[in-house]
Amino acid sequence: MICKIVSKNFEIENLHTLEVAKRNGAYKSIDKAFKKKQTEIESEISKSGLRGKGGGGAPAGAKWCLVSTSAQKSYLVVNADESEPGTFKDREIMDKDPHLLIEGILLTCYAINAHDAYIYIRGEYKFFADRLNEALKEAYADGILGQNVKDFGYRIDITVHRGAGAYICGEKSALIESLEGNRGHPRLKPHEPSPEYYFGKPTLVNNVETIATVPFIINNGADAYRSFGTQKSPGTLLFGMSGHINKPGIYEMAFGESMQDFINILGGGVKNGKKLKAVIPGGASTPILSAKEVQTARLDYESLREIGSALGTGGMIIMDEDTCMVKVLKNLLSFYSHESCGQCTPCREGTAWVDGIISNLLNKKGKADDIELLSDISKTMNGKTICVFAPAVAMVIDGFILRFRDEFEAYIKESSYV
Repeated sequence: MICKIVSKNFEIENLHTLEVAKRNGAYKSIDKAFKKKQTEIESEISKSGLRGKGGGGAPAGAKWCLVSTSAQKSYLVVNADESEPGTFKDREIMDKDPHLLIEGILLTCYAINAHDAYIYIRGEYKFFADRLNEALKEAYADGILGQNVKDFGYRIDITVHRGAGAYICGEKSALIESLEGNRGHPRLKPHEPSPEYYFGKPTLVNNVETIATVPFIINNGADAYRSFGTQKSPGTLLFGMSGHINKPGIYEMAFGESMQDFINILGGGVKNGKKLKAVIPGGASTPILSAKEVQTARLDYESLREIGSALGTGGMIIMDEDTCMVKVLKNLLSFYSHESCGQCTPCREGTAWVDGIISNLLNKKGKADDIELLSDISKTMNGKTICVFAPAVAMVIDGFILRFRDEFEAYIKESSYV
């Protein structure tokens, strides 16, 4: 069940140091890659079917092409703003194997003809930012980074930039706005495929785990990566489990495995011998699944989409039979209301409105039409904003009402405002 690509060396003591990392194969792919044409590296990534592992699952090769085909100077930005509740996989890479990420950055920069890369890390991740900076210092001293990467005549510099704690800066265009020194507001997107732009130059934005997967593909080939997972979701993902589970943590596994087996075998089952009630499958912004749906759910992008949810970041939040779904939704909506950047009215007003409605329900001040009102607000929020923040919140609300409507109705019946 477990397939280790990114996490294969995680258990090695002091792997975060260059000496130990190099003893275990770090940077071997550089010699192989830098002797090839840049287009060959990009082609290998496209053939591998590597998909973005930050939530969206977009084909990595297609994104790389948008930047590499430009004649302008380009940049690489690594999204390490891991702020999605229930998601904690990227910090494992930065903590245990930072040189793997640096190696992936070198390969990616070479492929897209970029010379400067930025790791945008959430402000609260000071320990991991320090870990990265120590690894970068070692890499520069060893000639792996700088003006002449391993004597190949190619310059690459990497900068770690700490954010200020805004959840919205996990959205790639808001991240770049923040990196440029502006308020972290998402940008309007063109209708046709297009790269992001950092100070007006084409920029590739990829998640930490996505970039950390690149060395395996270059060392072993696209077919080796495709030997894991499914046809449409090839490879592996660092899946996480938190909540009411006996063995919470991060487990790397091929796409397409059974969610129920993942919970029971790797996670050791629901805590305290209780029954499973629900699972949020891919971080807080993915629609919740009932225990019945979990029984047949497969952990890949297509399978979860078919049953009305999403794989997201693979961070599963496990909930037992005693969990109140109305309180869970209140917890999530309070977070979203607080973290909305406020740029779009449906998001700014909508998240606060739905949070207030659930608060009233819990305080027995609900109204008979509250469920319908929640659904109406959800429709207003979905597809009418600049970024996907509000549509994600709408899907979260719809998922709870669809699968656990009876619990919301019970609160309304107890209310003195009916």
